[in-house]
Amino acid sequence: MIRRFKAAAAVCALAGSMALGGCASVFEGTSQEIGVGTSPSGATCEFEREGKSIGTINKTPGSLVVRKSKYDITIKCNKPGYLEASYLNHSGLSTAVAANIVVDVLFTAGIASIVDSANGADNKYQEAVNITLVEVPAAAAGSPPAAASVDPNAKAASNTPTQ
Repeated sequence: MIRRFKAAAAVCALAGSMALGGCASVFEGTSQEIGVGTSPSGATCEFEREGKSIGTINKTPGSLVVRKSKYDITIKCNKPGYLEASYLNHSGLSTAVAANIVVDVLFTAGIASIVDSANGADNKYQEAVNITLVEVPAAAAGSPPAAASVDPNAKAASNTPTQ
């Protein structure tokens, strides 16, 4: 009888902690590190979500810890002499979601899933991103246009008809 009581108490304690914290919240957390590498390296990359800056990597390669969310992150990288390059890091479902649903239905009647969804813990971004920067074309970089070649022996054009 005492063993059954201890087992039931343990299950209730586990269910209660999952209900308050959420399964994915407990096991995977509400934040994630995203690493960015660029070719060439040394770029500055800004992270934006819903049009607002959420952080910057000052020199690639580097990483940034972001709060998980259901919203995608745009990563924009810049380096002098190169065109801006961007990457859309989609917010996807965490691998813990399937297990969370089963446990949630059995022990917390859906409360843990609500908590995980509210705090973003059931979402996940691509952990490593590689972005290639393209050099600015010479003409666009402020170089003067190439001079037109003129043949000094050529006759000047005239609108006068010849006879």
